[in-house]
Amino acid sequence: MTLTMSDTAPIRATTVASQATTRDPRLDFFRGIAMFIILIAHVPGNWLTLWIPARFGFSDATETFVFCSGMASAIAFGKVFRERGMMMGSARVTFRIWQVYWAHLCLFFAIAATMALLNSWFPDGRDYVGQLNLYPFFKRPMEQLPALFTLTYVPNYFDILPMYLVILAMMPAFVMLARVHIALAMSAVIALWLLANFAGLSFPAEPWSEREWFFNPFGWQLVFFTGFALMMGWLPAPPKNKLLFGVAVAIILVSLPYAYFGIYREIPFFADGRKDIAFLRAKTDFGILRYVHFLATAYVAWVLVGPNGDNIRASARDGALAWVWRHVLAVIMKVGQQSLAVFIASMYLARLLGVALDQVGRSHLSMLYVNAVGFALLIMVAYGAGWFKSHPWRKARV
Repeated sequence: MTLTMSDTAPIRATTVASQATTRDPRLDFFRGIAMFIILIAHVPGNWLTLWIPARFGFSDATETFVFCSGMASAIAFGKVFRERGMMMGSARVTFRIWQVYWAHLCLFFAIAATMALLNSWFPDGRDYVGQLNLYPFFKRPMEQLPALFTLTYVPNYFDILPMYLVILAMMPAFVMLARVHIALAMSAVIALWLLANFAGLSFPAEPWSEREWFFNPFGWQLVFFTGFALMMGWLPAPPKNKLLFGVAVAIILVSLPYAYFGIYREIPFFADGRKDIAFLRAKTDFGILRYVHFLATAYVAWVLVGPNGDNIRASARDGALAWVWRHVLAVIMKVGQQSLAVFIASMYLARLLGVALDQVGRSHLSMLYVNAVGFALLIMVAYGAGWFKSHPWRKARV
């Protein structure tokens, strides 16, 4: 295929992208929901993980988080690229990469130190260092420290932020390609995904083996830049019609028996089919069925919430429980607005919540209580981060 230069494509994208300069309430809502699900998913032995979206389809909260991060990045960085040029846009992205890089390292050291402390407190109990496969780091710190800082040592629990770092680093290149022609940028996104899935393009996760990063950024950038492209105006929003809605619902329903353990474990046909499509639903390189399933669920959610989330707002205005839902909605959106701080907190808190369950036992009541405590702590982090970001010390004293 031959790509030709176009003067109209960049102008069209710029015109649409000019609208992507303010927060979208739908974005904050779905990121907030994803943050709570991610906490549930990372608490060891958590009964609620049986009811998260990952149990009922090929995609899960990770896709939601990455897709929404792509949309949020278009809002945060798109205006800088458009109004200040490539150099300032790239500088803005580099600053964000710097922040996320140190957040990743601080999270690792905080969890590693805490797990070592827990092992010393409970010498005859669970091996918390071993649960995260951190012994290679503690046994050979002279080797692993440089690998940790260069991201060539990325334990599985700590792999989302490195993936996000690499995808952020790709952004200026894709913006530059889009200025030549939007199709060129989209072709590059697809080409990278194909290389990840069919040519083994990846990063090593540890110096002593051939294991790759659990979240391969060359695969996962597909869903990130889908969100980015939609918010930038590079891709048009899909039409809203009953046929497309029906197809999306059908995709969700067809995938259910291959994803839900309560079905495929009881029916050999679906268990065999699940094995046959393992490559297509693989999480590491972002298999195509994950992408298709996510697009279907995202479309259904997009239609149901209405333009600008009007249906969500309406539910907070009408009905007997409107007051309660209005405050719950405000909390969810606050959590979504502070996603980086909340994500880091959730990854740390999840380990501590797992320790708490180890001590009190895993009954349905204890797990509901511990999860509720975790939710409350995430909410506190979100409001605390929002307060600090408001720079209250700059405000005049009343």
